[in-house]
Amino acid sequence: MQENRNIYKNVLVLGGSESGTGAAMLAHKAGMDVFVSDANTIPEKYKAELQRFRIPFEEGGHSIQQVAHADLIVKSPGIPDSAPILQQKNENTAVISEIEFASWYTSATIIGVTGTNGKTTTSLLTGHILKEAGLDVCVAGNVGISFARALTEKDYDVFVLELSSFQLDGIVDFHPAIAVITNITPDHLDRYENDFERYASAKLRIAKNQTIHDHLIYNADDQVINQQIAKHQPKAKLLPFAVLNKDLGKNGTIINEKFHINILDNPFTMTLEELALQGKHNLGNSLAAGISARLLQVRNESLRQSLSNYKNAAHRLEFVANVHGVAYYNDSKATNVNSTWYALEHFQQPIVWIAGGQDKGNDYTTLIPLARQKIKAIICLGTDNQKLIETFKEHVEVIAEATTAEQAVMYASLIAVKNDVVLLSPACASFDLFSNYEDRGNKFKLAVKSL
Repeated sequence: MQENRNIYKNVLVLGGSESGTGAAMLAHKAGMDVFVSDANTIPEKYKAELQRFRIPFEEGGHSIQQVAHADLIVKSPGIPDSAPILQQKNENTAVISEIEFASWYTSATIIGVTGTNGKTTTSLLTGHILKEAGLDVCVAGNVGISFARALTEKDYDVFVLELSSFQLDGIVDFHPAIAVITNITPDHLDRYENDFERYASAKLRIAKNQTIHDHLIYNADDQVINQQIAKHQPKAKLLPFAVLNKDLGKNGTIINEKFHINILDNPFTMTLEELALQGKHNLGNSLAAGISARLLQVRNESLRQSLSNYKNAAHRLEFVANVHGVAYYNDSKATNVNSTWYALEHFQQPIVWIAGGQDKGNDYTTLIPLARQKIKAIICLGTDNQKLIETFKEHVEVIAEATTAEQAVMYASLIAVKNDVVLLSPACASFDLFSNYEDRGNKFKLAVKSL
């Protein structure tokens, strides 16, 4: 489709937030006739940008005439293919994701990172390593700014893109030179008709257009990824890493408390103590980022320094404060069960767990063994907590409900004693009570600091 980008004149962008506004700005820069349509209210900061560039828009509903007029629709990732407005388009109107659209306007080396958990950390860490090595790099996509917005500013030499399954659903020709799959566990099943196979296949779309000259880095400890690779037979060169089974980690693994990367006939080793990102769940993220960096010829000494001095992003097992001997941690980014499992597994102290939110078809039963072992109380922070309560009422003695972060923190402070941990790790989306996971995490941190 990239070769045909000049045939598209009338572009309809569905969704007016970061992805949609970025796509509209890029289409405007390319000289296209662009219109933005959002079924909800467009946030003020994006509305102001559209007005500044004189890009017409509508909010609070979609106009059928705009759909009929478009010869290209760029769809924001939050809009499913089944959305009623898409059923109104002309038969010949193409529908693509913002990721696909942006890829038409760059010749950069692209590192694409997907997975259920760890993709944000892996993307940010990879970007950090490459920047420290002096490369001209931008981290974008599902983290930070949109891919399209970044390209309105500059065409970088390297893009590190965090890619959700929703973004990958809308690609046609997009393919990264380096693709990374961190893991695949149940998430967003409501979007995939509760079919885990469909969700897993969506993740493998990252390798759909790769050639024999590209590389696919993947977590070989993950049996779902192994099954999907066997099913889809990607053409890229396979670079497996493994934390648990060193025999599977041909290109990256952990041996005798040491971190090993083995590619380009120049092995890299450092002790686990030297790694900035601690915890079992971060070892795979660091391996994936390190392998990506070595493929781009980052020297071993530069890689060692970057893996040692990296500071993790907010809302990911972020230490907030110690209040009267109780440690408070913000893990608001944990929006699925598997991510919360890693957080609970990380701590040895008794945990007061703040959980809940908008359920995405979650199965909480995998957390029951950890609940029995570590959790002294659960505070459910959501509008509908019944599923959480039913799952854990036989296994955790104290379960309370809260409707604000302030309430949840207050209840936690009354339950926790010295040397306990209060952990916000919701295992759910945030949209029932908060605008996003950052809003939830920030309100939690403010509540902790007001204790």
